[in-house]
This record gives sequence, structure tokens and C-alpha cells, in this order.
Amino acid sequence: MKRTAALFAILAVASAPVLAQNGGFVDPNAPATQTTHSQTTGGFNGPSAGLMTVEKAKTMSDDTWVTLKGNIEQRIGGDDYIFRDATGTINVDIDQKRWNGQTITPKDTVELQGEIDKDWNSVELDVKKVTKVQ
Repeated sequence: MKRTAALFAILAVASAPVLAQNGGFVDPNAPATQTTHSQTTGGFNGPSAGLMTVEKAKTMSDDTWVTLKGNIEQRIGGDDYIFRDATGTINVDIDQKRWNGQTITPKDTVELQGEIDKDWNSVELDVKKVTKVQ
């Protein structure tokens, strides 16, 4: 019994920093208690996969790396959002750590980089990087 209590205490202490991060998508229609996180590590900063449209991205093969530019319209649950550009919409999966401390609203133009994830009857973008366009 003491080992179980000690294990739970260690897990609670280890997960506390993850819960204290900032940034993310701000949906004006969502309740005020939206949880967000950030990532402060560095990475590659240079040329990336060419910019394309949602319409074109939906025709790409599974696991193809794409870059989209447009707006995140709304959160549809968990890490899932609706993204729109001039050619249409696509569901995107953005893990909390990908917000990188940024606060994004539907009015903000963003650039999303990630991999196309195709299933039997759906296509979505598994986002690896979110950049707010100034």
C-alpha cells in the first residue's frame, strides 16, 4: 500500500510542469475554462514543404508533408479543429504541445505544417508546427 501511494506521489510531481503551460487556440464561443499548453524547445528554422491549398492537400497520399495557410475556425473536440483556406476546410489534429506558447483566434492567419493522415473515409492533417502569420 505504501508503494502505491509513493508511486502516485511521484507521478503527480512529475506531471505538474506539463499542466502549467500557456498558449493555444482561443475559441470565442468556448467556455472560459479552456486548457492550453506550450513548448519552449527549438527546432529547424528554414525552408519547408511548399505551401498548398486544402483542396490539393486532400488529394495527397497518406503521410505526405504539407504546409497550409489560413484560419483555424473552431475546436470540434479534444485536439481536433476545423481549418479553412480559400479552397475549403479540413480537420486538423493539433497536440497541445504544438501551440508553442502562441494564442490563436479564428481571426488570426496561421501556417500549419504536418502530415496528411488518410483513413478509409476521412482525411485530416496531423499538425507538427503552428505559426501565427503577422
